[in-house]
Amino acid sequence: MITLGEYIVAKQHEFPEASGELTQLLGSIRLAAKVVNREINKAGLVDIIGATGAENVQGEQQQKLDLYANEKFKAALEARGEVCGVASEEEEDIIIFNGKKQSHSKYVVLMDPLDGSSNIDVNVTVGTIFSIYRRLSPVGTPVILDDFLQPGYKQVAAGYVVYGSSTMLVYTTGHGVHGFTCDPSLGVFYLSHENMQIPQDGVIYSINEGNYIKFPDGVKKYIKYCQERDPQTSRPYTSRYIGSLVADFHRNLIKGGIYMYPSFASAPKGKLRLLYECNPIAFLTEQAGGKASDGFRRIMDIEPTELHERTPFFCGSINMVQQVEAFMAQYSHEEHPEFHG
Repeated sequence: MITLGEYIVAKQHEFPEASGELTQLLGSIRLAAKVVNREINKAGLVDIIGATGAENVQGEQQQKLDLYANEKFKAALEARGEVCGVASEEEEDIIIFNGKKQSHSKYVVLMDPLDGSSNIDVNVTVGTIFSIYRRLSPVGTPVILDDFLQPGYKQVAAGYVVYGSSTMLVYTTGHGVHGFTCDPSLGVFYLSHENMQIPQDGVIYSINEGNYIKFPDGVKKYIKYCQERDPQTSRPYTSRYIGSLVADFHRNLIKGGIYMYPSFASAPKGKLRLLYECNPIAFLTEQAGGKASDGFRRIMDIEPTELHERTPFFCGSINMVQQVEAFMAQYSHEEHPEFHG
């Protein structure tokens, strides 16, 4: 059995310019994930369940575990000195690591420390999402905002940890998608899913249908298409929605399907964050043979202008995403004139 550490070291030759730094960085994420996983498994036994009573920069109720996970990942990333700064969904501004060793590092990390954290109270799957870029500013100087406002196609690596019935870490460095399952008796991640590929077609669609009346017409038409019986295909499709992006995407990655979080009246730019959620999941999707879109254009081509920028998001099996894009082009183009000149 191959451990995550062994696998990363074995793949170092794919990044000769990194001189082992990327290996160390991914090792920091692995360590923090094990610490957070331990705490999640104690939820209900210690006082880490529920809201803090405060809101994060997104205007969302912060959960106690949000703050815990945020602090643990920041500490782990700062400790080894391979990261010069971090941006987190839980923090309003970028976090600059001012140590001499950190300022000479080449990488920045963007993260959602605990995706789906409101589910922890009811023992439902949650996750961590991370995205890694090479800095743009000169090495040896403090990291700046522009280092984080890079389009997704410039990602060096991305991945997620899913804390479910088993804990898995899934990542890509642009050379396929690989999954590692944690052996709880040893606390070690072992290679369990090498070169993961999302099926070109699927039978699962994942969307919060409670917001149906607010969706763009193209999305409404696509949902009805998913629900229609067609003897020539596998429709009607199955609706599955957990409410944790990591959990919904992980299922669809393995089984095939589409995840959708469109814009609607109260969220005209969607709800998901481009930098912390959509770009890393889009990188994984494309590396697994799928597609990720905002309904009209490739997610990883979007030039970000804000740290907490939001975007509509459609990702999963390539044929399913292309189908919803066709519905959007036909029925929703007038609702989004910015994409059509």
